[in-house]
Order: sequence, then C-alpha cells, then structure tokens
Amino acid sequence: MVQSRNTTVDYTVKGISYMGLSAYGKIMVGDRAFEFYNDRNVKDYIQIPWDEVDTIVASVLFKGRKISRFAIMTKSSGTFSFSSRDNKVLLRAVANYIDGERMVRSLSFLDVIKRSIKRIIHRKKEDPASC
Repeated sequence: MVQSRNTTVDYTVKGISYMGLSAYGKIMVGDRAFEFYNDRNVKDYIQIPWDEVDTIVASVLFKGRKISRFAIMTKSSGTFSFSSRDNKVLLRAVANYIDGERMVRSLSFLDVIKRSIKRIIHRKKEDPASC
C-alpha cells in the first residue's frame, strides 16, 4: 500500500487524471502535498509536494463560473492535468498552500487564435521576403 505524504487532509474529492489515458480516482489536498490515487490500480498514484509545484493553470469558462480542468506544472517532473466535479472548491483548498501569483488562467481558444494572427502579421512586417 502507498504511504501518503500528508499528515492532515483538508479536502478529498473524486477526480480524473489526464496522464495518458484518463484515470479515475481520489484527489487529496493536504498539508504537505497534492495527491491522486487511482481507484483501479493501487500502484498508479501521483504525489506532488507543495515545494515542487511551480504554477497551477486553470481552464476558466463563463467568466469564472466554471473551471473545466486544471494543470499543475512542477519544477522538475513536468505537467499533470486533473479534473473533478467541483474544481473551484478544490482550487480554493489548494490556494491555502500556493501563492495567488502562481495560480493563473489558461488562454482561451480565441486568445490563442489572436496571438497566432498577431505573430503572423508581425513576422510579415519584419521580413516580407520570408512569406
């Protein structure tokens, strides 16, 4: 059995990990780490200590009314994507351990399109022969 890093757990909820194929399990927010434990496979778990978390990126819809999923970017291990039934409450529990400057919104679909169009226009102004 896997040993938890947390001594106290603040919030527990059913959730989904998007590492490769979707895995259903329990998400635990505690005093020392963010943890995900798979329901079907005991050996499939993710433990991210709070000092390892670099940034948390949330996909926000409808001006903050709905958060569809969020990703935890770590300093050395990469990015882990998760979702739960109520991501807003989960991220509020995480906010007790992570600074507000390190929790950001992801770009919307339209923001990504605007950024790519601006880059194309900017590139044409710099070097008209490259197009």
